[in-house]
Amino acid sequence: MLSRRGTRAIPLLGLTAAVLLLAACGAGGSGAPSSSGAGPASGSASASKDDALAKLVPPNVSADGKLVIGSDASYPPNEFYDTDGQTFIGMDVDLGKAIAQKLGLTAEFQNSAFGAILLGIGSDKYELGMSSFTINAEREKSVDMVSYFNAGTKAAVLKGNPDHLNLDDLCGKAVGTQKDTVQEQDVNARSKKCQAQGKAPIALTALQAQTDVTLALTSKRIVAMLADSPVVNYAVIQTNGQLEQLGSQYEAAPYGITLKKGQGEFTKAIQGAVQALIDDGTYGKIVTKWNGASGTDSAIKTAQINPDTGQ
Repeated sequence: MLSRRGTRAIPLLGLTAAVLLLAACGAGGSGAPSSSGAGPASGSASASKDDALAKLVPPNVSADGKLVIGSDASYPPNEFYDTDGQTFIGMDVDLGKAIAQKLGLTAEFQNSAFGAILLGIGSDKYELGMSSFTINAEREKSVDMVSYFNAGTKAAVLKGNPDHLNLDDLCGKAVGTQKDTVQEQDVNARSKKCQAQGKAPIALTALQAQTDVTLALTSKRIVAMLADSPVVNYAVIQTNGQLEQLGSQYEAAPYGITLKKGQGEFTKAIQGAVQALIDDGTYGKIVTKWNGASGTDSAIKTAQINPDTGQ
């Protein structure tokens, strides 16, 4: 099964402060913290170089002093553009920068359609992929993955749940997800179940950008949305009371940093860098910065290479 980010393909859209007041982010919104809403503290955590880990980085990666990372910048709070429409920010961005620092490198994030990131890893366009990829057996066939965070799926509805929705019965309802994600697959499976029971199918709206899904909900074009748990948490905060969570998180699984298959020492260097950041407290600061107190439940204690998630 694919991740939230199953195989998302997302062109990033521009942003305006006005839209931020209406929605967490949308066509024209970044989802960056507004002055009136709770958001991450400014500044990025920094990390010191680990010489032993740096020696594991192959010359073809370290030669230019950069760690080139592919990411789809429209999934706040994990990776998105700040209000200037140019600056990459988010949990994955801060973590990627800290990983690079541990290895004596500078992180260079490049925006990409989500579905093209793994292709870019395979063709050596990117040295890492950091874009909220859920780890699963299907992905591990083509790339190596280093775990760094746990996330499940959550649903959001308008404040007060005016349509009296039940997550277990969305038949006939207009529900939004990001295109090519595990949530889209989830809704399609639920819709087939509705039809098997003789009920109306779910009216799915699958959009290229999660930011547009959030805007569709706040503008009442859909009545519910499904997304990764940190994304829903952030959207609830950033929409200043327009949205609320429906039900609880389900199907939690780890996110993974993706690397080209079979790179041995380099993969160990990335795993070691994440573990070092966990151990020295930098990781915890980054997770809390972007997820608040709720982020502690999703933080990991041990970074693993290609963990068996049972998915």
